[in-house]
Amino acid sequence: MQKIKNIIFDLGNVFLTVDYKLTSNAFKESGVQNFDELYAQDDASPLFKLLEVGKISNEDFFEQFRKMSGTPLSNQQITNAWCAMLGHFPKERIEWLKEVKTKFKVYLFSNTNAIHYTAFMEIYKHDIGNDDFTAHFIKAYYSHEMGLRKPDAASYLYILTEQNLKAEETLFVDDTMVNILGAKEAGLEVVHLPPGKTVLDIAF
Repeated sequence: MQKIKNIIFDLGNVFLTVDYKLTSNAFKESGVQNFDELYAQDDASPLFKLLEVGKISNEDFFEQFRKMSGTPLSNQQITNAWCAMLGHFPKERIEWLKEVKTKFKVYLFSNTNAIHYTAFMEIYKHDIGNDDFTAHFIKAYYSHEMGLRKPDAASYLYILTEQNLKAEETLFVDDTMVNILGAKEAGLEVVHLPPGKTVLDIAF
């Protein structure tokens, strides 16, 4: 990786532990039996994609989710189940990031949404004690703010263009293969973190 000057990191299961089954189970326990058809790690229904690119408000999302799932769940019940997947920020990964950013320009690119954003920022404060997770990066790109999401090649190219980065000098790190393939399509170097692997296993 001698030619690498920049690294774009994913968030979920890179710095923040995520277990999608916890959200699936939480919704099923609340009476939403078709949740797995609506959302998964590597795909999402149009409603969730709209949420992830910021094209729908939280209130409209809650209302449409109730109609789609055929349940009378409250906004808070939906929020609690939707955020159940969010785990914690292992401190050793944040310390690793601090070391890596002394050697490379580092960025973040996460498919997320306003509901999860609020939740994981609070988790970070609780786990690490600092106010702002995004301060670790030259810039943090969140899909609901960008209006673009992985694995669309345009989303990676947007970051490269805005930051004036060369694709061949930029490494993308993600735990989801479809996102890795999208990054490769955009010309980036890639590292996939399959289950059981973490950023601590990456050698620079």
